[in-house]
Amino acid sequence: MLSIVGTPIGNLKDITLRALETLQSADVIVCEDTRSTIILLKHFNIPQKPLISFYEGVEISRIDEIMSAIINSSKVVLVSENGMPLISDPGYKLVRKCLEVSQEIDVIPGPTAVITGLVYSGLPPDKFIFLGFLPEKVSHREKLLTDLKESLKHINATVIIYVSPHKIKRDLETVIKIFGDIEVVLTRELTKIYQERFMGRATEAILKYKNPRGEFVLLFHLDLNA
Repeated sequence: MLSIVGTPIGNLKDITLRALETLQSADVIVCEDTRSTIILLKHFNIPQKPLISFYEGVEISRIDEIMSAIINSSKVVLVSENGMPLISDPGYKLVRKCLEVSQEIDVIPGPTAVITGLVYSGLPPDKFIFLGFLPEKVSHREKLLTDLKESLKHINATVIIYVSPHKIKRDLETVIKIFGDIEVVLTRELTKIYQERFMGRATEAILKYKNPRGEFVLLFHLDLNA
């Protein structure tokens, strides 16, 4: 069986009893980052397990190995570097493969920066659109946000975007190009000691985070029909 386990996004206390039990009983752990998984296991005194590295770029090449373990009745656990697997992280193709061959899967929910950032932002949480990380290519990034702008005329929703620290300026400049100098919320280092929330104009955010550190969640809410 494949168990998909959510792990803390920062604060290691944010782990469920079910997650710990599942990791404890695992035969194999499939992980995006072996280093962070080893730290997690050591912190909770869970004996070292066989680890299979599973990150973007090697997903397809590792699926047969993982499926072999699942089919041979091993208890296989999938974890991300942090947070819920599959949410802007590898795992979707593995889950699809399990479902295609009628292999049982289970989901042990845990923290995710999408929902944590939304609740922390102070923006309307009733409807939201999650875009994950924006595309690398300028043209793809601008097209995505242009299409989003059209969609927001019909769906009054909060927009949530993941942003790596070295791409803060780039992504905010793209937002400004498509939407103007709108009010945004940036959350940083969620659940950690230096957790931070910023609300202000996109240009102010660029000035504030000239030397950004930590992972960011970018959010904004517009009423384009107002």
